[in-house]
Amino acid sequence: MQTQGLGLKRFFPESHILLPLLSLRVTAPASPTDSPDPVVEAFLQHLGAGRGLSEYTVRNYRQAILEFADWRRSTSRPDRDWTGLERDEFRQYLRQLARQGLGPSSIRVRFSALRTLHRYLLREGLIKPWPVRGLALPRRPKMLPRFLTEEQAVQLLNAPMAEWKRLSSAAASSQTQPQAQTQSQEPPDAVPFFRDAAMLEILYSSGLRISEACGVTVGDLDAAGRRVRVLGKGRKERWVPIGEPALAAIRAYAERIGRPESPDVPLIPSGGEPFDPLSPRVFQRRLKLYLAAAGLDPALTPHKLRHSFATHLLNRGADLRGVQEMLGHARLASTEVYTHLTLDRLKRVYEDAHPRAKESGEG
Repeated sequence: MQTQGLGLKRFFPESHILLPLLSLRVTAPASPTDSPDPVVEAFLQHLGAGRGLSEYTVRNYRQAILEFADWRRSTSRPDRDWTGLERDEFRQYLRQLARQGLGPSSIRVRFSALRTLHRYLLREGLIKPWPVRGLALPRRPKMLPRFLTEEQAVQLLNAPMAEWKRLSSAAASSQTQPQAQTQSQEPPDAVPFFRDAAMLEILYSSGLRISEACGVTVGDLDAAGRRVRVLGKGRKERWVPIGEPALAAIRAYAERIGRPESPDVPLIPSGGEPFDPLSPRVFQRRLKLYLAAAGLDPALTPHKLRHSFATHLLNRGADLRGVQEMLGHARLASTEVYTHLTLDRLKRVYEDAHPRAKESGEG
């Protein structure tokens, strides 16, 4: 039996690997807090280093697999034996998740993690096939992506600088008022506002995921060619266009913090020296401030700018295949969901404009 990938021989001594498949057992202390499961850790390392998945995907897969192991332990099953799983176990776990009130999407995410682990262990030759394939999972409800109108997108893109100017004006005004009437305010630090304006611009201009935008370096930007290189899911590289407003916002921020032009420096660092990468979580928290300032739903996420990017392109006649390439979708079906949004818009235009779109009401 061959072991590939990340050298699972250090977890499975050669004498164990040569045992018959059904006799293979991974033994460890009963409590998951005593030591990590070496099989799971090797799998997660493969996802991050081998397949280039984001830390958030790896974290979610870890959580899903540990939840399943905890459930097995609660039913007096061996939580670290991945070789003898039966179909009834998956059915029972599926019912347990439903009893917990999890929706179809949450259940499917958990089983997606288990299926990926299954494929990995099969490829490593460590298990027999699990009976998880073909298991009927609850259907995910069809939900169209939420997106901003073009006017709302402009309002959001303008929000960081507008908010900085508002706070600066309020601080200046407080300095001129008698102290008995108002408390003096310190002027706001301009750096986060310039940074966030640049980040919003690149997200909307190029349709990037927030993790992709935070990972772009100075060397990835071809300003003369107005394009940027992105490392997407599965470490797949793609070049996407970037607009002049985004380039101007990036230049303004770089000048503000004195960012060096070294290729490995983040294009939009979190601040000045040492020019560390911006954390997606930090930006998501800041985004709520700008959404509120623009009169938009503070619950919207950075990904909605990606949805808006795709929808606005298609609304203006962009080719579906071209949008697929810019988004980095492996399958055209992932991009086609946006056509439902544009078709709804076209239908409304037709009904409002075509003389024979509606019944005239004449007998």
